[in-house]
Amino acid sequence: VQLQASGGGLVQPGGSLRLSCVASGNIFAINIMGWYRQTPGNERELVAKITRAGTTTYADSAKGRFTISRDNAKNTVDLQMNSLKPEDTAVYSCNAEGATTSWRAFNSWGQGTLVTVSS
Repeated sequence: VQLQASGGGLVQPGGSLRLSCVASGNIFAINIMGWYRQTPGNERELVAKITRAGTTTYADSAKGRFTISRDNAKNTVDLQMNSLKPEDTAVYSCNAEGATTSWRAFNSWGQGTLVTVSS
């Protein structure tokens, strides 16, 4: 299963960006989709995740500013980021956990997209 992320870029503080990620391959079902981020010298951290049923989990830093959504029919997950701060600067990666059509579990990562918040 492959994940392709898009939507990163440079934005001024207070601005908005929308990240998108699409999963492809022999997918039977995706249980959880999420977005993580990583800065140099730090471990990757959860930003937000969403279950197939729509239950969401956000990092404290993302609550009230970011919104995660998914389209189960299209195997996509989006992250709408508003009121961005310089400390949101990071490489954002999407993740998906589920099962393939061969009934094998998968846990796949996208390639990462850089978000830079700077004036």
